[in-house]
Amino acid sequence: MLDMDALLGQVVPAVSAAAGVYGAGILTRAEDEAADATVRLGHRLLNRILSRNPRPESVVDAVTDLAEAAEDPDTVAVLRRQLRRLLTEDPELARELAALLPAADATVQASGERSIAVGGSVSGIVSTGDSALNVQRR
Repeated sequence: MLDMDALLGQVVPAVSAAAGVYGAGILTRAEDEAADATVRLGHRLLNRILSRNPRPESVVDAVTDLAEAAEDPDTVAVLRRQLRRLLTEDPELARELAALLPAADATVQASGERSIAVGGSVSGIVSTGDSALNVQRR
């Protein structure tokens, strides 16, 4: 059985990022090649969600509200609730969305000069740069 909280933990940020970049136009916008991977993923997820939902109005309204107030945590909560309801009612759609997401144990890779990649949590200082002064107080 799918962990609904884990699934929503990946789906909601991706759809939120897409709504934040494109606004309400995300509902009709063609995929933009210049958009980053998260936005493209959010767009694909949202297209799948809307195409499989017999009553897409609630999700459309939630995405529209989120696009207008992306920083408001209540709009994210409304989207999350609508998606939870939909995915609970349609476990096959939940499995399809899970298959579109990167594997949980995906390799973390940094690229570029002085890049840092973290594949889990960090308990100390992570720094890069010339003459950096790092102080950690406990």
